[in-house]
Amino acid sequence: MESIFKKKKMSATPFRNEVLAIFNKYNSAIPLSIIEDELKSHNRITLYRTIKIFLEKGIIHEINLNGESSNYALCKEECGDNHNHQHIHFKCSICSQVTCVDIDRFPKITLPNFKIDQLEIQANGLCEKCNN
Repeated sequence: MESIFKKKKMSATPFRNEVLAIFNKYNSAIPLSIIEDELKSHNRITLYRTIKIFLEKGIIHEINLNGESSNYALCKEECGDNHNHQHIHFKCSICSQVTCVDIDRFPKITLPNFKIDQLEIQANGLCEKCNN
């Protein structure tokens, strides 16, 4: 965990380590409520600042699905502060789990007279676990 902070030129405080450990426990995106539930004790302002700096430094990315509250997922190590992710955000209709799903080839879309800086694809359906 400390290597992530070192690469991002951040100090590895005990609280940051604790929050990062929570993200490492999950294979899917998680809402802020899960992070709050799992923290032993915390100050909400410190948590919000930690989430904000994790977002800014490219440690996590935010997922907003159709007006629902945000979910957060770990970025791949090579992710920078511009969060250029090449995956689909998938929400299961049964268990509500939000997952970042890698695909072989991300579609390239061009729009005449527009410049696309980022493209995000969201999908709903049944996750692997609920589909079996």
